[in-house]
Amino acid sequence: MNNPKKIVFLTGTRADFGKIKSLIDILQTDAQFDFFLFVTGMHLMDEYGYTLIEIERCGYPNVHTFYNHSEEATMDVTLANTINGFSNYVRDINPDMIVIHGDRLEALAASIVGSMNNYLVAHIEGGERSGTIDELMRHATSKLSHIHFVSNEEAKNRLMQMGEYPETIHTIGSPDLDVMFSKNLPDLHKVNSYYSIEFESFAIALFHPITTELDQLEQDVKTYVDALLASQKNYVMVYPNNDNGSKIILKELQRVRGQENFRLFPSLRFEYFLTLLKNAEFIIGNSSAGVREAPYYGVPTINIGSRQNKRAMADSILNCPCNKKEILHAINSLDQSERRQTNNKEFGQTGAAQHFLEVLKSDQIWQTSPQKEFNDL
Repeated sequence: MNNPKKIVFLTGTRADFGKIKSLIDILQTDAQFDFFLFVTGMHLMDEYGYTLIEIERCGYPNVHTFYNHSEEATMDVTLANTINGFSNYVRDINPDMIVIHGDRLEALAASIVGSMNNYLVAHIEGGERSGTIDELMRHATSKLSHIHFVSNEEAKNRLMQMGEYPETIHTIGSPDLDVMFSKNLPDLHKVNSYYSIEFESFAIALFHPITTELDQLEQDVKTYVDALLASQKNYVMVYPNNDNGSKIILKELQRVRGQENFRLFPSLRFEYFLTLLKNAEFIIGNSSAGVREAPYYGVPTINIGSRQNKRAMADSILNCPCNKKEILHAINSLDQSERRQTNNKEFGQTGAAQHFLEVLKSDQIWQTSPQKEFNDL
């Protein structure tokens, strides 16, 4: 019997862990694979909820932690730190494959380490657009990866435009859909009790920095908070990611502390967040959850500013400039008596984890050469 293939997953944020969790879980069921989990980034930061706790609750074996961030570090320095830490780690593991997700600097770091040390790198959800620096990191990560697991045919076509061979691209859908529509999601009563949320109705509020628009961030987040306060709606608000500019947002969010119609959290457990999103009146801000997950639940989105301006746009999404009057008009224009049922299938349906496993169990995938060539169209 052949030795199990060693698969290393990397996670640096609560969001990307939600994306890869179903993939990790399905590998646990198959003796052909041993998986290892490298945990870094926001997971180890107290200020953002120390979400390593959520990973530890899963009971996974082979979990390694690495603190890649310092108080003064800019994103480029954090990238360098992650490269150094991950390189030392995989040198000991000697994996058959590295699996990374999305557009964060931790994924870019892992793709650099893998490609420069002849480890196969598999990238989840490449080929997508956002219009911000995240897009640059996503596409750079794809070019440093050997195998691609994408959400839809549009993403596959973009990767082919970037010179990737079609046989290296596998359309499996978005892995978080397996979690979103799992029968194991907690019910709303359990979630409200866990987080002491007493609202009859509420919206989700999430606002992240745009690293290429830092000069206007302070004014934008002030406008955003002003509008939410003026709306007199109930909000479950979550801290931003830790990109450059996050400190500006965190400072402004402190204005809602003590307000009866706000509950402010550094982080939320992924499955619990999904239950809250599923039951929300709407989601407001500039999170990808508004343009990716919310439409699948039929939850309206007020998408503010430019952070998601190149992402998918379902009928349930209302784009809005960061202007107090416009934001309030958008909030008041929502018809709460009618949840929008959506037939959105843009990011696939459930079953991504099973497709992922089937690809990894094929002989072809392990014949992929670490020496990449550009495929001219």
